Amino acid sequence: MPARVCCCCAALRPRYKRLVDNIFPEDPKDGLVKADMEKLTFYAVSAPEKLDRIGAYLAERLSRDVVRHRYGYVLIAMEALDQLLMACHSQSIKPFVESFLHMVAKLLESGEPKLQVLGTNSFVKFANIEEDTPSYHRRYDFFVSRFSAMCHSCDHDPEIQTEIRIAGIRGIQGVVRKTVNDELRATIWEPQHMDKIVPSLLFNMQKIEDVDRTGPPSSPTGGEKEENPALLAENCFRELLGRATYGIMNNAVRPVFAHLDHHKLWDPNEFAVSCFKIIMYSIQAQYSHHVIQEILRHLDVCKRDSPRVRAGIIQVLLEAVAIAAKGSIGPAVLEVFNTLLKHLRISVDFELGDRRSSAGSASFSTASKESDERIVQNAIIQTIGFFGSNLPDYQRSEIMMFIMGKVPVFGSTSQSLDTSHLGDLGTRRIQIMLLRSLLMVTSGYKATTITNALPAPFLDPLLSPSLMEDSELRQLVLEILHNLIDRHDNRAKLRGIRIIPDVSDLKIKRDKISRQDVSFMKKHGQQLYRHIYLGCKEEDNVQKNFELLYTSLALTTIELANEEVVIDLIRLAIALQDIAIINEDNLPMFNRCGVMALVAAYLNFLSQMIAVPAFCQHVSKVIETRSLEAPYFLPETIFKDKCNLPISLEKHEKNLFFLTNKIAESLGGSGYSVERLSVPYVPQVTDEDRLSRRKSIVDTVSIQVDILPGNNTEDKVDNTEEITFEALKKAIDNNGLEEQEKEKRRLVIEKFQKAPFEEIAAQCETKANLLHDRLAQILELTIRPPPSPSGTMTVTAGHAHYQSVPVYEMKFPDLF
Repeated sequence: MPARVCCCCAALRPRYKRLVDNIFPEDPKDGLVKADMEKLTFYAVSAPEKLDRIGAYLAERLSRDVVRHRYGYVLIAMEALDQLLMACHSQSIKPFVESFLHMVAKLLESGEPKLQVLGTNSFVKFANIEEDTPSYHRRYDFFVSRFSAMCHSCDHDPEIQTEIRIAGIRGIQGVVRKTVNDELRATIWEPQHMDKIVPSLLFNMQKIEDVDRTGPPSSPTGGEKEENPALLAENCFRELLGRATYGIMNNAVRPVFAHLDHHKLWDPNEFAVSCFKIIMYSIQAQYSHHVIQEILRHLDVCKRDSPRVRAGIIQVLLEAVAIAAKGSIGPAVLEVFNTLLKHLRISVDFELGDRRSSAGSASFSTASKESDERIVQNAIIQTIGFFGSNLPDYQRSEIMMFIMGKVPVFGSTSQSLDTSHLGDLGTRRIQIMLLRSLLMVTSGYKATTITNALPAPFLDPLLSPSLMEDSELRQLVLEILHNLIDRHDNRAKLRGIRIIPDVSDLKIKRDKISRQDVSFMKKHGQQLYRHIYLGCKEEDNVQKNFELLYTSLALTTIELANEEVVIDLIRLAIALQDIAIINEDNLPMFNRCGVMALVAAYLNFLSQMIAVPAFCQHVSKVIETRSLEAPYFLPETIFKDKCNLPISLEKHEKNLFFLTNKIAESLGGSGYSVERLSVPYVPQVTDEDRLSRRKSIVDTVSIQVDILPGNNTEDKVDNTEEITFEALKKAIDNNGLEEQEKEKRRLVIEKFQKAPFEEIAAQCETKANLLHDRLAQILELTIRPPPSPSGTMTVTAGHAHYQSVPVYEMKFPDLF
């Protein structure tokens, strides 16, 4: 009950005090005296300079009542303050606000939950008032600390605990709304405040049951907001992030990592993924790369943590990238890939280190660590692939080049990942991981021309022999090629090596070969042929290798084959058949039969694609004969689990093989230029062979002497010409000269196709200068034609006489 004063003393008191005293009834249960409250409000509006004194006096009474536990009068005082605050909007309200905030602080400091909730409600009402001018001296440090503490309430009564936590969250929301819109008062974004606000919200969000509610903001009802602390905290967190700007984004995100680390929420990482989905959907799209950079930075910090923790962080990065890829990635594209590739190498290093340290001991913990590292590696690959597949084509091609440049190549000094300390096993693991990443990046890539998909700086290292030492590596290279070559999604129709009865049933999609594709095959076709040829000669080939090689040939036929390429592919197929028959590489019988089956399946496909009846008839006849006499030469038989292999292939009849002369006759009748079919295919030997660790390829010159006219394996004609040592020597010499001339012409063409323009220009200029000097020397000589009708001239200089030379036989230096 308020203290009573005598009438004389009451008359001498200031009017504002008398008006304030009159609003308090004798019994607090009666509530605020509305008539006297209206008088106090009118007085405050009429004399705004008295507001600060009214506020100070109300604060004095409220403090006294709080100490004396007269909570009924406390409620009346706060109601009066709220009404005055809402009614008075003037410059003089600022001193009154200080008194108001002081009273709210008193309530929040009390240990009574009802008073804490009351103070919070009053502060929220105040936060919703828009002030005309900012107050630069006002700070909310106490309220941030107090509301954050309320968010962590651990009262023994669950209902009171929930009520206090909700009040704390609403208080933080009020502080955010009151401060974030004022650019001149940005103290709320300082790290010391964010380190309290963000963990408090995340602590309450952990109680959320519906983890799937992580997409764009939903529209819950008012009742749900008030009753569910997790939902209220999530909406406050979204609102906070939505107001974050460029310079302060990191201050709001970094406390999230600290909270997840402290509570060990990376393994399992469901809550971490949920948090970052909320972050990515709440922030402005142009700031997405800031979040990605922070995740990468935290991944670097945690590089020594357990594999499951790192895998959890990478999974979070994957989810963030999946959302950011739909908008703006910013400058973080290469940084993402570079950091992920670095951690891929670190993971392989850890895996091999654990294996070496436990050599000779069957430790379950070591096996578990290796398995966990595999989880990290798979998460990295999945992230790289998903990120790359969502980039636009121009960025994806750059990423393909970037990843390919990181693949370690034996003997190469490129900018690849450092694997010198990992050994051969570690290098192989890195190669497989990077190629798997590249496979995912190239998935779904549709380039307009094959040149864009397979530029020379990318194709050369991809087809490097050093990448083909291992069966799995070769499979990955072929699958990457399929992703890039297949521009009409025909690969699924070609899956599995088999004899296709009717190719038209596959409904192959194809377009007319463009000029750019024709140019590409002229420049790089031999590289592709060589890759397939050498791939068929590997001893460790399994069924999948043969299937992928068959698909490579088929896709090349569909996407890149004109008449010239068709002839080259047939030459390649016959050369593969010769590999199996002659067996210079001592291949196992399974491999030899597998190559024969590959050739049969491909020529069956090719003959139906070009639709030359005579060619189709020859291929069908050979396949039919094989099915009766040598079924192990067909894919349907050789790739069965149990297949009876022949002892040798030397005794097989020629009707089991595809004959060059028969193919030439069938294609020549349909207008194909078949002259080159008589020239056996020999793969080019490149500089990469010197860098590879495969068995050395001996550069030999194959000498073919046409003993019989129309040399073939079918016709036998008696030779009546005598073969002597001199005749053979002459034939060898002539062949050697012809080969040298061909090689010289090929080098000139290759130089003009691949060498830089500046190098060609400089060389031409040097040769031209040399020619100019030679001509100048000749012109300095005295030409004295002799009186001879032979058409020659004698060149003399001083007293020296030179032999007569015909003018048309003068030779000038070769320019190239």
